[in-house]
Amino acid sequence: MPRVNTEQLMPVLSPGRHRNPRRGACFMEYASYLSGARWSDHPACTHPSVAALARLVNDVTSDEARARLTPLIPSVVGLNGTDPRVPLVVSSLAAASALPVSSEGRQRALAAGLLRCERLLAQYTDPVSERVHTVVRAALACAPAAEAWARAFETDDAVSRPRPIPATDEAILRTSVIGIAEACISDPDARLVALLTRVISESTELLRPQEPATVDLRVRVLA
Repeated sequence: MPRVNTEQLMPVLSPGRHRNPRRGACFMEYASYLSGARWSDHPACTHPSVAALARLVNDVTSDEARARLTPLIPSVVGLNGTDPRVPLVVSSLAAASALPVSSEGRQRALAAGLLRCERLLAQYTDPVSERVHTVVRAALACAPAAEAWARAFETDDAVSRPRPIPATDEAILRTSVIGIAEACISDPDARLVALLTRVISESTELLRPQEPATVDLRVRVLA
């Protein structure tokens, strides 16, 4: 009986959508495959904001570096919930990562988006929100001209101008990811992988809270 190479049965990460695993898989299609759900790049197993970022990062990462994303895929399976902080955290981290390295035009839009995110984050005092707020402040400090422009845009006399901030969270993510991919930096792939890794980590803390008291109780009973 011929030997079967299990690696040949697994999808290969590649950009775009795919009809089935034999034709390859994007990040989220691979996640749907691992979850046992119907083949889809919008599987129910992952929060929509995290999934949106994952799809974008998968598509713009170079073919040579895309394999770096593979170890992250299992961590998004089951990462879902309705916590209102997650979209804010994902958008904030993406825009903050892109702002210091993006072109001037994108910097203005990203700075305007970050100011909005900063105001919304201010209503939360949990560790994740506070860490993300610090990241946002540091990013804005790296682009003071963009922040100044964004603040001026928000004044009353700027109301009649066309609004440059993306209208949806996914548009903010697209602006951020493309800004990183096209930035004049030595390794944009590394920055994209680091962004997705950070987003997954912070989202996991929000959506999968630890329960140390339960664990401690069991230890005491067994003792």
